[in-house]
Amino acid sequence: MATPHIKANKGDFAKVVLMPGDPLRAKWIAETFLKDIVLVNEVRGILAYTGYTKNGKKISVMASGMGQPSIAIYSHELFAEYGVEAIIRVGTCGAYQPNIDLRDVLICMSASTDSNLSNALGLVGSYSASADFELVQTAYEVAKRRNAKFHVGNILSSDVFYNFDKEGWKKWANLGIMGVEMESYALFVNAALLHKKALCLLTVSDSFVKSDILTSDERQTGLVNMIEIAIETAEKFSD
Repeated sequence: MATPHIKANKGDFAKVVLMPGDPLRAKWIAETFLKDIVLVNEVRGILAYTGYTKNGKKISVMASGMGQPSIAIYSHELFAEYGVEAIIRVGTCGAYQPNIDLRDVLICMSASTDSNLSNALGLVGSYSASADFELVQTAYEVAKRRNAKFHVGNILSSDVFYNFDKEGWKKWANLGIMGVEMESYALFVNAALLHKKALCLLTVSDSFVKSDILTSDERQTGLVNMIEIAIETAEKFSD
């Protein structure tokens, strides 16, 4: 039952999918945290795996690519065609607040955006995109039990990575936005439209306030805490 962007069979995906942006990060997550993994998609280099956690729970991991259009395509096809009930985005972000440090975990209960997606839906107004409350609550409880350093709040999903307005981020920061990434708003919108569940967990890889940044190697190893929180959260909603 291939879709235009996913070549997989019915039943290849678990009910819950972890979704990093990078295909190689999806491979790393599957090989590091799951067992008995099966590669179920590699169309356009977008790798997807299904396997089992150490507790025997079936989950999938699939890359989203970069940006809202990309995650919108893949999350829609997973939700609409493959019976996926929940997607947990696991990614990195830049922090906007002085109390948020490198490697902190952000639990995003809502997403703001500079995207035109809300207008593309034909809405007269702006849609407030939110995560699923049960997923947020579960991730919060897991992170708290693990004594992780985490924050819960609103994230900015931006369509712009290299912004020529060097001070523009401060307007979002003044509204309490925790930081910036590029995918979660579109994921939350798709989940709402298709009556599914979605959550975004992020590891802070750089800071606009402190000019700190993780190296590529540090980003890889720094994700472990977030991935373990995501997997434990996913287990609560998986088979």
